[in-house]
Amino acid sequence: MEFSDVAAFLPILLKGAVVTVQITIGALLLSSFLGLILALMKLSPFRALSLTASTIVNVIRGLPIIVQLFYIYFVIPELGIQLSAFQASIIGLGIAYSAYQAENFRAGIEAIDSGQIEAAKSIGMKSRLIMRRVVLPQAIRIALPPYGNTAVMILKDSSLASTITVAEMTRAGQLIAASTFQNTTVYTMVALLYLALSLPLIFGVNRLERYFGKSAKGAGK
Repeated sequence: MEFSDVAAFLPILLKGAVVTVQITIGALLLSSFLGLILALMKLSPFRALSLTASTIVNVIRGLPIIVQLFYIYFVIPELGIQLSAFQASIIGLGIAYSAYQAENFRAGIEAIDSGQIEAAKSIGMKSRLIMRRVVLPQAIRIALPPYGNTAVMILKDSSLASTITVAEMTRAGQLIAASTFQNTTVYTMVALLYLALSLPLIFGVNRLERYFGKSAKGAGK
């Protein structure tokens, strides 16, 4: 690995890294929004809603992410909806991870002590107000560690966007390697850049898990 190669390749890979971060943030936001809706549907007292949400979650989890990306990028345009590769990658990853986010949020909501909900009802709070002021703030706190893990997974799986020609970091590395044949240098740099992006997230998740673990033990005393 020569310094001149690193200096030549790094700007291109950093541009790809910016796209990787954009895809990750976009997919994380979309998966959070869809996941929360699915979680609330699964917890609904209306059986039709809970069954619909469970079916959607199972179907999404049963399909490989790359198949979902291909379907959105290649099939949806045939229905008259035009999407760029970048948009398709965010939508595909967002939908794919909404199923996992739904389980994160559902577990967080179900972990709330039912006594708190009953107490809120006893003072006249409506269901929507209870959900907004009592349940969701605590559920989000509980769901934060697995939410962080999901963010790390989305970051790593954003590399799948390269399969639909998105010029993210992996795709940029493929193009450089194909034109220079410097496979060792290029893919070592790609791996190091992914670590530079993911390790801070992983450390942050570990800190959250330790913090909330201590909080839970303190509350139990």
